[in-house]
Amino acid sequence: MANFDDYSINMIPNQSSVDFIFGTHPILEALRNGKEIEKILIVQGIRSPEFSEIMRKAKESEIPVQFVPVEKINRITRKNHQGILAFVSPVTYQLIEQLIPMIYDEGRTPFILILDRITDVRNFGAISRSAEAAGVDAIVIPSRGSALVNGDAMKTSAGALSKINLCRVENLKITIDFLKDSGLKIAAVSEKTEKLAWDEDLTGPIALIMGSEEDGISEAYLKKTDIHVKFPMIGTVESLNVSVAAGIACFEILRQRSKE
Repeated sequence: MANFDDYSINMIPNQSSVDFIFGTHPILEALRNGKEIEKILIVQGIRSPEFSEIMRKAKESEIPVQFVPVEKINRITRKNHQGILAFVSPVTYQLIEQLIPMIYDEGRTPFILILDRITDVRNFGAISRSAEAAGVDAIVIPSRGSALVNGDAMKTSAGALSKINLCRVENLKITIDFLKDSGLKIAAVSEKTEKLAWDEDLTGPIALIMGSEEDGISEAYLKKTDIHVKFPMIGTVESLNVSVAAGIACFEILRQRSKE
């Protein structure tokens, strides 16, 4: 088995605990041996059999691949990166398709949190902390357009990201359909509705969707929801920070469940 201690594993300057591997062979061996990778950067125009295998394995594992100018990788490391660099994940991702049957088999009621394009690592960490405290079984994130699970996220989560199941998926639409087919209600929280959260039934198997900091939940996902709610606000601000809203929503679900 490959020894990852022999690889070029480094930390990005001025960023908290963001490990990375560079070079074709180390990244290929990491993929072959199941090392968890957050994202791979490849210099535009590079072609070789090794790069093709990296692309194939990244696709199989639903690892995002981004083609970038060489200057972007040079800003991270000036060593012989061979035009490729991978961010190493501090967590192990789970398969949502395996988790849901397992939760049911254990006699529990699934509670899933779906994060649609949450890009701020501190928001992501804070949401994970609230979710773990409220009994969420798993957090689902898209493989693209989501915050890196890095040192800042781990720190803000206060260790929650090491305890809660994290699932990275290629297509949220397909995942939502799978959850619906598995008997889960799909609930969304946003300001684009008049229904209040505590007036709706949030008990039973449920998947809660929270949207991005910029434009909220994608319309395509809103159309798939069974429940769409908001929280009343009497102040002058129009919306809550997504991590705050997610925390309130998770604990409202927990409150309703505790009365069953």
